[in-house]
Amino acid sequence: MIRVKNLSYSFPQKDLYHNISFELEVGQHCAFIGSSGSGKSTLTEIIMDPERYMFDGELEIDPHCRIGYVSQFLNQENEEDATVFEYIGKEFIRLQEELAAICLELETSLEHELLLEKYQETLDAFSAIGGDDFENDIRKELNLASLGKLENRKISELSGGEFKLIQVIREMLTSPDLIIMDEPDVFLDFENLNSLKNLINGHKGMLLVITHNRYLLNHCFNKIIHLENKELQEFDGSYEEYNSSLLRRKIELQELAAADADEVERNEGLIEKLRHISSYNSEASRGKALSARVSIQERLKARQIKAPFAEIRQPEIHLVAEDVPEDVVAISIKDYEVAFDEVLLSKVNIEIKSTEKVALVGGNGTGKTTLLREIYGNNHAAITIHDGINMAYLSQVQGEMLKESNTILEEFFEAGLQTTQEIIEYIGGYGFQEESAHQKIGRLSGGEKNLLQLAKISLQKANMLLLDEPTSHLDTYSQMALEKALDDYKGGILMISHDFYSIANCMDFVLLIENQTIRKMSTKKFRKMIYASHFDKDYLALDLKKKEIETKVAIALRDGDFTLAKRLQEDLDAIIKG
Repeated sequence: MIRVKNLSYSFPQKDLYHNISFELEVGQHCAFIGSSGSGKSTLTEIIMDPERYMFDGELEIDPHCRIGYVSQFLNQENEEDATVFEYIGKEFIRLQEELAAICLELETSLEHELLLEKYQETLDAFSAIGGDDFENDIRKELNLASLGKLENRKISELSGGEFKLIQVIREMLTSPDLIIMDEPDVFLDFENLNSLKNLINGHKGMLLVITHNRYLLNHCFNKIIHLENKELQEFDGSYEEYNSSLLRRKIELQELAAADADEVERNEGLIEKLRHISSYNSEASRGKALSARVSIQERLKARQIKAPFAEIRQPEIHLVAEDVPEDVVAISIKDYEVAFDEVLLSKVNIEIKSTEKVALVGGNGTGKTTLLREIYGNNHAAITIHDGINMAYLSQVQGEMLKESNTILEEFFEAGLQTTQEIIEYIGGYGFQEESAHQKIGRLSGGEKNLLQLAKISLQKANMLLLDEPTSHLDTYSQMALEKALDDYKGGILMISHDFYSIANCMDFVLLIENQTIRKMSTKKFRKMIYASHFDKDYLALDLKKKEIETKVAIALRDGDFTLAKRLQEDLDAIIKG
């Protein structure tokens, strides 16, 4: 249904793809993976609206293919007055009203033939999206996702995670031939992540889903497309099968590439030696020997095996804290309450010390972000901030902390850096190439925007970090770099997160929202609760072990230790086989 052949595309400051090819067929559930900023979202935009882009190569799309889309960004403000039911049923309701209007017009108009033709066209469109019983279908899907109680809630009152699931349901109900979803898992709590898994697995149509979420990758897809370093690989099979196959192939190719590189280097040494001899010995045989050796070198380079395309692209995230008060209560909350149409939090009493690292955890729509914003604003009577505390804030709504009309250069000049070279060197540590400095922030991926937020926070040298979903949009290696930075940070942290790994690896304890209040829980107890309530027995612990081995394999390859890489791969295969 969709065929891409030898496609190449570049931004003014960045090359994205070079001769990439793949196909999507009816019934495939395809995961689209790759590091932040590799061009995944742009490629989906090209598929949806190829006329907007000047690309080289071929893009063939069945002319009857209808495409649905779920964005990685939250666009609630455009629909804030609609209810959830109205938002999901918008297209059904529009066509239904159009049919009713045509019927009214038929009562008074003499143009019956034209109106009947228009009525039939509208009725066909209504039927094509499954409109015959759309009210019950909407309620059925909401209940499947455990969101039935939200039917009459305003879109503006939803949490980010709730709105994500509502977007998915809306697109699925209109039955397009292909649904493209850009990180639909972002902001979802553990329960809603399972709901998304069920929605994906229950969908009969074709899916192309950009995601970094290992749980979804392991449970939802039968095809993998991997975009990295301007190149693409496609694989028919599960993510786990692909990952194992890719690592084995990487070890094999990188070992061969290293042997080739050694041969090229050895031959270069011989050429230099012959050139030196020829400089003082003009015998024809010496010149012929040099010419022959140069020809050999050209052939060696022409057939030289290229190292595997999927290399480590891990940023260096450093979160710096200055003037951290020792053993003081940094944040005190007494009898805090928050309510919209209903009470979200009541009688909240917590204290966070200046060097404690705390995760704030709860279901979507339970008031986590509201509480974090009010702590950062420090203007609520129930919240007291110690005088020595200097806070920095990372928002899940990235446009709040980044000016999207700015270039990266402009953003960091405004953040206090003095020269272009200083900015280029600084953002280079966060994975941004020099040519990216002139890119508009609005054109960046969600992961790149979160990395920029972290880079700005580091410049502030705050001693208390308020982080709202900091791992959202980040690829696996960026998430791991952030986990290390959080672990090394010397100040206090209050972090909203649904990412199990960052909570389990970095936090001292968990504040769990339950029954409209907050209770303190050890990380160990929280880990057991998550295992018991949301995932298969030992799934996350086993998956974490796989991720650690995969990272060790990648590091061994980077260091050229192929013996270690092969041994680690055998260990990984043994875990996968059980």
